[in-house]
Amino acid sequence: MKYFFFDIDGTLTNIHTGELVQSGLETLRKLEANGHFVAICTGRAHYKTKAVAKQAQIHNYVANGGAALVINDELVKNSPLDKQKALTIIHEADELGYGILVSYEDSINVLMRDHRFLEQFGERKEPTNYIYKPDLNFDEIENIYKFYISMPEEDEYKLKNRDLLGHIRMGDGYFWYQHDKKDQGIIDMIDYLHGDLKDVVVFGDGENDMVMFKEEWTSIAMGNGYPDLLEKADYVTDASEDDGIRKACEHFGWI
Repeated sequence: MKYFFFDIDGTLTNIHTGELVQSGLETLRKLEANGHFVAICTGRAHYKTKAVAKQAQIHNYVANGGAALVINDELVKNSPLDKQKALTIIHEADELGYGILVSYEDSINVLMRDHRFLEQFGERKEPTNYIYKPDLNFDEIENIYKFYISMPEEDEYKLKNRDLLGHIRMGDGYFWYQHDKKDQGIIDMIDYLHGDLKDVVVFGDGENDMVMFKEEWTSIAMGNGYPDLLEKADYVTDASEDDGIRKACEHFGWI
């Protein structure tokens, strides 16, 4: 029995259209029929992953960058960021004059004390519900799942505590903090299932998949993948839309 973990964007989906690749889904069903465990592993929040998993008929997943586990459609855990580290960064960014949005729950809702983020960057492309609370005390927020800072890339050096937590930037206008431990999420899942790490197989394509390409298990990169990821992979298959998942599973005899 193998334990398969698939990234979403560019792995389960066509990177150009965002649509799930039919041959990949058919392969997942064959893997399950052969007795293998199939799961998603993604940096996406739990609530976002849930919709994709339902569409793909996948009942297990690691989400929230490794901090959320779902097994047989049941949420086992969904841990927030380290609060003190998050607050250290938030307070420094606040003092420097940058706008801040805080995701305090597993939803599209974010808290903001002022309108600086919207003034400095504008609205995010992702669906977001902006909740304005002028009396907001960051220290009193119970859980911090993600937070966003409207800081241009050339100004990041000003944030002395920038690297206290894992962060992601896509574009110049802002960046955000979230869990970046997909590998630990896989380890936690295997521990929960009483499996063996050597039986893990991961599929990925992006830079943020680097962390889950470990020596302890088998790592497969999609042909459309990030160059450094291709070098780190145990095996490189074709792009997702070119039936890469199916071809890799046939190559190894899993289907």
